[in-house]
Amino acid sequence: MRNLDHHLASPRRRSAAAAVAGALPVLAFPAPNLWWIAYVALVPWLLLIRTAPTGRRAAFDGWWGGFGFMLAMHHWLLPSLHVFTFVLAALLGALWAPWGWLVRRTLGGSPSGRRVTAALLVVPSGWLTIELIRSWQGLGGPWGVLGASQWRVEAALRLASVGGVWLPSFLVVALNVAVAVLVAVRRARVPAVAGLVAVAAAGSAAWAGSPRPEQTGERTRIALVQPGVIAGRDSADRRFDREEQLTRELAGQDVDLVVWGESSVGFDLGDRPELARRLAALSRETGAEILVNVDARRSDKPGIYKSSVLIGPDGPTGDRYDKMRLVPFGEYVPARSLLGWATSVGKAAGEDRRRGSEQVVMDVGDGPRIGPMVCFETAFPDMSRHLVQDGAAVLLAQSSTSTFQQSWAPGQHASLAALRAAETGRPMVHATLTGVSAVYGADGGRIGPWLGTDASAAHVYEVPLTRGTTLYARFGDWLPQAALVVLAVYGAVGLVRSRRGVRRPPVPPVRTAHGSPVRHGR
Repeated sequence: MRNLDHHLASPRRRSAAAAVAGALPVLAFPAPNLWWIAYVALVPWLLLIRTAPTGRRAAFDGWWGGFGFMLAMHHWLLPSLHVFTFVLAALLGALWAPWGWLVRRTLGGSPSGRRVTAALLVVPSGWLTIELIRSWQGLGGPWGVLGASQWRVEAALRLASVGGVWLPSFLVVALNVAVAVLVAVRRARVPAVAGLVAVAAAGSAAWAGSPRPEQTGERTRIALVQPGVIAGRDSADRRFDREEQLTRELAGQDVDLVVWGESSVGFDLGDRPELARRLAALSRETGAEILVNVDARRSDKPGIYKSSVLIGPDGPTGDRYDKMRLVPFGEYVPARSLLGWATSVGKAAGEDRRRGSEQVVMDVGDGPRIGPMVCFETAFPDMSRHLVQDGAAVLLAQSSTSTFQQSWAPGQHASLAALRAAETGRPMVHATLTGVSAVYGADGGRIGPWLGTDASAAHVYEVPLTRGTTLYARFGDWLPQAALVVLAVYGAVGLVRSRRGVRRPPVPPVRTAHGSPVRHGR
């Protein structure tokens, strides 16, 4: 232990240790999928921060750990953004600097039972606040929210129906705090055990009390068309040909809706009317409407858009959704005048795509109403929630992770649909160009097979429909708001105590025989 303390006395070694410790939680996400490791993955980082000699050093430990977490979570961006990936990780990692200070404040030294009790609320609230800030699209969006690592755990999905992905995040961090105290602070083990019991009780209460989605007894048959990797010259035309071929195989299968992936049509249908005619013919042949995604410069307005377009037997139905939340650097460069150099060191967007202005719920023939999203919009819980509030019976995402085929990104992206389904109590379809494509029921459980990154196929899924609403769909992001209140109260109490400490002299003033206080030299 002394040798370890000696090694960590070096700022460089301590920073390296913090970065490694911060990266550990990423193992709980796809592709490793070691979901259970999330329950203890923060413990090394917490133990390191609590031993920081100063609050300033604790903030650096938080920053370096956040850097390690962000870099590990987004490492698959390296081939596209190169050195800029490290810059982004460092900028986002700074969000954990105040969290590091907070950890040392509550757990540093020999914390009392009262401080440990506070830590069980305050430290998870600080983490949740970071995730809330990261959810702003301008900072890249909420990719890698800790609770999302629990996407295969039935209990966690039930918790998400109560408090969104935020509730599993909060409880996972609280669990890590309790374990860290059990490991390092013997005198505070009673409140730590009480914290573990509280986490279990909260999870059990949510499990028992959360309303389950009520099935209507109706089902809809939705087909996903995944053409696979098609690159090189004329790839847009050849991809369309392959999608057309796969869609024809669905004729006679009584399908209600056919879904193609993101950027499945690389030309504006106004400029290429023959493509619109071919799509209308496919709709007549299959007896189903087709949702395609057009990634092209529009003929009716300036700029490049990514748009979900519904095609019927007579051509485009008029239902169209223009993607609202674009991928930073992938689809636009934030502050291009300042950060435009990113295009010279990586594959950042050479031209900014245009944003849509509102979400759209589409009517599909005699089938269910669908709420489309595009690509990483599925990372934003509020978007799926608003679609359900507007009447969507099925949530639907069109995506493409073809640039990151051999990385963890396709699996991570597909897993998000399970959480969005569980949060809203509505089934969700995740259709991609190159995998992973998947469908989830209203409880977040998988329906049918995944179409992996090696698949070029069309597959029909029979999706049960539901009614009613979840607590999260009704009340939204109540938990992050509560976390902000917890931090505000903690800060106010700390401020009051510090002021009282300044006003109260450490030793009572000595008085003279005449009863007047002694005035010390100035």
